[in-house]
Amino acid sequence: MARTATAPIEAPAATTPSGNALLVTVILGTVFLLFMAFLNVVKPADGAPAGNLFNEDNLLYVALILYSSAAALYIGFGVTGVDKYVRFASYATMIGFAANTLAAGHRWYSAGHPPFASIYEMLLSFVWTLAALTLFAERKYGVKIIGTITMPLAVTGVILMQLLSSAVRPLVPALQSTWLHIHVSLAMLAYAACALSFALAMMFLIKDKMKTETFLAFTSAMTAAIYFGVLTRFERWGGLNVIAWDFQNKEEVFLQRGVRLFVTIPDLGWLFALVLLAAAAPLAIYGWAKWRKQDAFLIIANRALFISIALQIVALGAFVLRARNSAYPALDADGQLVTTSLSASPFILTGVLSGVFASLLYLMMYWRRPDLERLLPSAEVLDRVTYKTIGIAFPLLTAMIAAGAYWANRTWGSYWSWDPKETWAAITWLVYAGYLHMRVTRGWRGRRAAYFAILGFAVVMFTFFGVTYLLPGLHAYA
Repeated sequence: MARTATAPIEAPAATTPSGNALLVTVILGTVFLLFMAFLNVVKPADGAPAGNLFNEDNLLYVALILYSSAAALYIGFGVTGVDKYVRFASYATMIGFAANTLAAGHRWYSAGHPPFASIYEMLLSFVWTLAALTLFAERKYGVKIIGTITMPLAVTGVILMQLLSSAVRPLVPALQSTWLHIHVSLAMLAYAACALSFALAMMFLIKDKMKTETFLAFTSAMTAAIYFGVLTRFERWGGLNVIAWDFQNKEEVFLQRGVRLFVTIPDLGWLFALVLLAAAAPLAIYGWAKWRKQDAFLIIANRALFISIALQIVALGAFVLRARNSAYPALDADGQLVTTSLSASPFILTGVLSGVFASLLYLMMYWRRPDLERLLPSAEVLDRVTYKTIGIAFPLLTAMIAAGAYWANRTWGSYWSWDPKETWAAITWLVYAGYLHMRVTRGWRGRRAAYFAILGFAVVMFTFFGVTYLLPGLHAYA
């Protein structure tokens, strides 16, 4: 079959606008949401007493609004190149960071220990560190567009925190140790540095002229992997199994110690399976185009991504509507109706949101690739800063594992038990050790190093979220 010659799939550059429409919209939206929240606290409904403005929930709500505003403006800067957008995005990030700091301080004061004892508290610390490193990278290295990746991550983290149990409870005996503070502090600092290195590596690949269709394949593969993970809960009749939720005690329902009770949302599994196929379609079409050497199929692959995004949004809406405060049959409870909630499935919601964010970020690059390249520092600078960031993350990961092993020996009498979280922490360490080894001994630079950084962060995310969701063990509380 003859080859079909087509123009590159990159969209043409558009003229940089100078209007203030996005800035005014974001500022008005931020002020409106903050004002409505203020009214709800000082003048609650049904004659209830006025609440405390400076409690943890309110401070996190303020952080969520401001981080969302910052994300919108950073993305607006990436799309339009208007400098004032990134300036105001930095202001929003700084104010959100201040609210995040106060929330963390409030948690520390009310709990009587640093916020490191649960997934909720670790996310609080992770988002705080990520925002701090975003501001640092922006000012120290001039990577203005870094927030287009890091702030959506921060927003997703705060949304996830709203679904997790935030109750302050006494520490279990295993956590009543100073080593908890040391171990988790090192982990959150290391994970945030890994997130920053991921963002820098992605930007390096853009600046290094990696083909847009390759980014399309990466986005499709990542999104398909998310839905494949969700569908491990697929029920054979087409439903989706989610964890039962006890609204009175605000906690998951267990059949016995370590064994959760699942309820089945009818037909939702089929919808997620359809989205999995749609998410994988661009990758399959990309592979076909490369095999047959027909670039015309790449246009079809991009159109398939639009369909994938539409279906992802439908799946997100269906999941939120059907999993929110509803009751469904539980097979292990003889088909009795048992309640569930979004709070029982925070990782499913986070995964679906992450897929939507990743797909939309790809669209931003697809439409505005030339402008993004113009806004980024040189490829050499991005490669060097990625290396420096991993150079910070790796010693933190090393110290985290060493501190955890020492703590485990004191608590359980063994330095290492091959718990899933321990195993994947070791895999994470090996990936970043491989990055540094190859860079120092073999002189790896450029794309190969960037691939390592991206792989490392994928392993970090699986260690942080996926292990907790799929492979519970001794670290189930974390």
